[in-house]
Order: sequence, then C-alpha cells, then structure tokens
Amino acid sequence: MVINIRRSVVGDLEFLLDLEQKAFPLYQQSSRRTLSLSLKSTFQQVWIAEINIDGKLTVVGCLILYIYKHTVRIFSIVVDPEFQGKGIGNELLNKAREIANEKKAERISLEVSIDNRELISWYKKAGFESTEMMKDYYEEGRDGLRMILELPKSANKTRISNVIVVDNPKDWNLVVQNVEVVSSKDYTSNTGLFSERALRVFNLCNSYRYQSMGYYVSLLASAREHRAIPNVTTIRDFKDVGVIRSIAEDIDEVIQKSLQRCENGSKVLNIYFGQAADPAFKLLGQKLYQMFEAPIFQVHFVKTDRWDIKRIAPLSLNKIEPSDLDLVKDFAKGYFEAKRFKKTKLKNYIYHLAILVNPEEENPPSNKKALNKFEAAADDVDIYTEYITKDDYNRLSEFDALFIRETTNVNNYTYHFSRKAYAEGLAVIDDPWSILRCSNKIYLHERLKVNNILTPETMVFVKGMGSVKNSMNLKFPLILKQPDSAFSVGVTKVNDIGEMNESLERLFKISDLIIGQEFLPSDYDWRVGVLDNQPLFVCKYFMAKGHWQIYNWKGPKNDQSGDSATLSFDQVPPKVLKTATKAASLMGDGLYGVDLKMLGDKVYVIEVNDNPNIDAGVEDKIMGKELYKKIIQSFITRIEMSRNIERFVSIEPD
Repeated sequence: MVINIRRSVVGDLEFLLDLEQKAFPLYQQSSRRTLSLSLKSTFQQVWIAEINIDGKLTVVGCLILYIYKHTVRIFSIVVDPEFQGKGIGNELLNKAREIANEKKAERISLEVSIDNRELISWYKKAGFESTEMMKDYYEEGRDGLRMILELPKSANKTRISNVIVVDNPKDWNLVVQNVEVVSSKDYTSNTGLFSERALRVFNLCNSYRYQSMGYYVSLLASAREHRAIPNVTTIRDFKDVGVIRSIAEDIDEVIQKSLQRCENGSKVLNIYFGQAADPAFKLLGQKLYQMFEAPIFQVHFVKTDRWDIKRIAPLSLNKIEPSDLDLVKDFAKGYFEAKRFKKTKLKNYIYHLAILVNPEEENPPSNKKALNKFEAAADDVDIYTEYITKDDYNRLSEFDALFIRETTNVNNYTYHFSRKAYAEGLAVIDDPWSILRCSNKIYLHERLKVNNILTPETMVFVKGMGSVKNSMNLKFPLILKQPDSAFSVGVTKVNDIGEMNESLERLFKISDLIIGQEFLPSDYDWRVGVLDNQPLFVCKYFMAKGHWQIYNWKGPKNDQSGDSATLSFDQVPPKVLKTATKAASLMGDGLYGVDLKMLGDKVYVIEVNDNPNIDAGVEDKIMGKELYKKIIQSFITRIEMSRNIERFVSIEPD
C-alpha cells in the first residue's frame, strides 16, 4: 500500500474533524476552532496521510506538530481506525523525525493518555522515554504522560544581534562591540539576508516621514519580526500631542522640578541613547527615555503656568549638531556595552514574555512562588520570561507578549504599559480595554444590567444631589463603592442615612459618581477565574475574621484576609460557573476573576476583576502546574493569532 504524506490545506478541516471523532474519545478531541488555528498557524504544521482507494485519494491520517526553537512537539497523530495496523502511524512518526531534523531540533515531545498502554508501548519502541506524569491533564481523573525522544543537539544557536541602520555608514565611524552598522539600502533590499536573522534594529536614517527610506526601515523591521527602534507606532505617536502628554503624566513632577530654573518660556532638550546632551538635565533625560522609545530624539518644552511638552521628534544623524556628534558616539558606546545587551541566553526561545511586577507591592496579584511557576511553565515550551518594572517602559518592543502581575489602575503606568504593548502588537494580559472596563464599577454595573445578569440591587449617587433623604426608602446596611475600588479599598458599609451622607461627602471628593449596593451577607464569596472565556479555577474566599469583607486592611496583620478553599469544577454549582463565564465574556477574552454570591438558588455577580490573584498554594491547589501552563499556552495562541491576522499600519503623510 502506497502512503502519500502531504502538507495540509485549509480545505482539510472537515477531514480532520471527522478523524478526531472516529479515533479519539470525546475528552481528547480537538475543537473546530483549535484545528482551524492549526491549519493557519505559522508555528504549527499539519500533515495529511492519504492512500489510493479505487482511484481516489482518501485521507486516512494526520500529524499536527508545534515547531519550537529546539523542540518539535507532536500535538496529535491520528489514524482512521479502519486503517490502523497498516504502517500509517509509523509513516507519520517518521515525518515528525524528518521535520525535527530539518529544524535542527534537540528533541521530539508528546503527551499521551496514561491509560493507553498500547500507544505508550508503541512510542517506547520508537525510542521515546516517559519523563513526567501529568495529573488531570485531559480532564479531572484523566492523567497524561509526557514522553521525550532526545535527538542530536544542534550547535547552531541564535541570539538577537544589534544593528544600526543609517543612510550612509561612512557617516557613522564608531566601532562598538556586538553592533553592526548597515546602510538603509542594504537593509530594505535584504542584502545580507537580514530577514533571516534575529535582529534589534536601531533606525538612524535621515528622515522618518511617510514613505521615506527611514519609514520603510521601521516598517520592514516590523514585518520581519525584528525589534525596530523607533517603530512605526512610535513615529506616529510622536505626532500626537495628546498621547505624548498622557504618557508623560507619570514624570510630570520630574519635568517641573528639572525645568524650574529655566528663565525662558521654552526649552529644547536632546536625548541621545537615553542621556540628555546637557548634563544638568541628566535625570529628566533618563526619565524621558524610559517613557519614549527612540535612540535619538528631541523634546520641546513650553511654559504657561507650568511646563508642558509641546513636541517630541525622533532625530536622525543629519539633524544632530556637529558639536554633539562625539557626545552621541560616547553615549551610544555606553548604551550598547550595557549589561542588558551582554546577557547570554543558554537556550533558544521561540518567543519572549515580559512579566510586569512591582517589587515594592505588599499584596501583588501573584506571590513569588507563583511567578517562579509561570517562568518554569514558559521555559517548558521555549518561552523566555523576564521580569520588568515600571522603569522598563522603553523596552517593550524587545518582547512578544506582556503579562501584568501587579495591581492595575487606569490612572497609572500599568495602563500605559498595556496600551503601548497592545499598540506595538504584543499579546497582552491584562489588555487595555479590560483594565478600562473592569476598573470602573459604573461601567460594570451598566454592562451587567443591560445583559440581564443578576447583581445586588444597585443605585448611582451623583455629586451635587444634596443630602440623601429618608424618602428614598433605602434598605440598610448599604455598601458604597468608589467606582475604581479594588481589593476592598474604597468600599464602605453604612448603617443609616447619617453614615451614608458622611461617607458620600468623603467619596465625592474622589469621584463625581458613587455606587451604592444592597448588602448581601454571606460567609464567603465565590471567585471564578476565567481565561479565554473558559473557567480556569474556582475558589471560596471567606470573610476576614470578625469582618464583613474578604479583606480587612485595618485589622491585625494576621487577620487581614479570610481563609480560602479551592474546588474542582464538579464541586461548583453549574449556575455559578455559567454566570461567571457570561459576565467575564462581557469584559473581553482575557484573564478575569469574577466574584459572586449564591443565596438560595440565585447567583449574584459582585464584580469582575481584570487582574485576579493567582498565588501558589491557593488558586493552583487543584490544577497545579497545569494552571500555569494553560496561561502560557494562551499567550502562544494570542501571539500566533495576531500574526495570522492581516495587519494594516497607516501613518498620515507629513
């Protein structure tokens, strides 16, 4: 029997679905969406096995591979049960070996049901070894076994190189270790096969205007998945004063203090590779570079009653004062010789994930042990992770994805990080719209209300309405919430009209609108973690000792939060899971924590959080490592989906 192995096409989807249903039990079957993504993915390969039956090629098997830097993962080998035992599986496995050799992979990995002894034996005969038992891998009670086939290791290692692109390399006569200077003509025409290399591109062309050579350098760098500095988004944002001033709000105090002695009503500051040309403004130069990513740029300040940024423009070599050229070269040399560019990675990674943390935060969304587990889960699938802080704003383009693991707020840098990362094309959790939607209880109340999701009886108090009167027939106690309250901060329980008016007077100093909700007493709240519109974990959070909330920040340190219990999905009322999933879907498709109360047969949504706690020893008690793996896999899917969707970048002509 002649077996033909060919690369798949989009039209094979129905065949793949049919094979899955014939060969696999329900819990192992891939969904239509998963198979469709596999067919379109740039880092997956799908191969089809066909045989000739009565003069017609018939699909009898398929192979789905995930291609990582040094691992080829067999996601699925499936053979039609009618044709098993005829060598089709062996041919597909040989194809996997062939691809792994072509990619110079170090190993082939796969997962198999621990109950399928026959299949495990088949893989062992092929040279695979069992490396890890994965509890509840397929579903609760369905364990998996990871198996590895080690291959000869490739000596071919890749690391990101730094390239400076200029119109005329003769204008740049500085030699810096590990930095290559190339012409814009060579880079855009791909002389030297730049598109095949992993590069960080510093664009110092003479013009960035629309459709100029400098514009195309950054545009092509983005298309080649190089790290372009500045990229086309940054070039565009430099033209938007509103965006500039919004981003610069975080360093306003430094701006005012640094410029307070300037006598004129205007000031121009040049920033060269992160440093101000004028040493008197060293701190301001460093802060500006952290906020705006370009190797060389100029900032124009103007003063009315206070100092504001009037304009920011990236500078090219031909616009630098000749007297500053030596200074630029000195700063460049120090910049490229900095520690961040000397870091050697012992592994090759397919993607780079930044995890934004605040080392000073007392109650972060993930404890240190959980962060380590995220890092380990990412490393298992060849994702490089690096912890970044608010000082790394300028480095976002070095990464493929951003995971925010500090408390988010629309009014601080976490939102700016999210917004910029999304604009740069990174996969982001928490994405900017989730932060906006979940941060404000006014939005949340209205969104749940129009979608008929049950919440505690809610009213909105408006500043200027005067004292609340008894004629409103309010039921006490009542809960008052600042619209952007989080972790029980900005939430007050009032027991009568007098307490309410006193609390409203205080809260109206912060917000023009205040939420009021009926008090629903309970021993605990449900918390359902939701990722990609699917439940991820379920916890019961009990009230803090002697308190009506989960958190009691005014209590003794050991009693500031209540106990918790993590449950498997079959221990949770289906209505709780269904309501939580629906509420989260109204916010987006990211990672959410939905807080609910169940009283009798009624389920109430209290709030939806965009930055839920995931702590080792709490939320991961049921799933263990698999919880972290699911989140990392979601990042991979998001990166892949973004690269399979057509992207259009438009920059208005000057």
